Amino acid sequence: MRAPSGQSFRPNGPPAGVSARLGAVLIMLYPDGADLRLPLTIRSQLLPSHQGEVSLPGGRTDPEDTGPAATALRECDEEIGIAPASLQVWGVLPAVYIVPSNFQVTPVVAFSPVLPVWRANPAEVSAVITVSLRELLDPATVVVERWTLRDTLFDVPFFAVAGQKVWGATALILSEFVGRVRAVISARGSGAQTQ
Repeated sequence: MRAPSGQSFRPNGPPAGVSARLGAVLIMLYPDGADLRLPLTIRSQLLPSHQGEVSLPGGRTDPEDTGPAATALRECDEEIGIAPASLQVWGVLPAVYIVPSNFQVTPVVAFSPVLPVWRANPAEVSAVITVSLRELLDPATVVVERWTLRDTLFDVPFFAVAGQKVWGATALILSEFVGRVRAVISARGSGAQTQ
């Protein structure tokens, strides 16, 4: 995701000699008529950081996790009560490095064939909101505002959905996901025209 000025908001990775902490988030799609939806969480005010921000379900990799999918599924269960066995993992996206927290986060894409029932853990999540894939694909959903972050002025792009501003690492991850969905839609459209 880039601001109109061309500033990149995608960190390249940790500085030389620094080991990033590992984590994963879940892009959990589920059917909603002819569309797909996915949940986002509003982080609890009880958390030590990023209180009230909108994020994907996910968190830090535990030693017993066998990989990013295990982390994302476990965290989704802990945060919003979706049993890992009820989900089909479709794949992973490239990891995103988050500078302030020194986290390397791998997005995992999964599908629930049924409408989920959210059971938010109040220690971690104050609310669950959902957004449709159609909304995320709509260019009008991306808004840019000028913000001061760490004493520097930035043009910050974010997704304006469900009355919330989805920015930062979550916006980067959703932007990557949306780009891949657009590429699939375009390829299918091109294939249909050549047949």
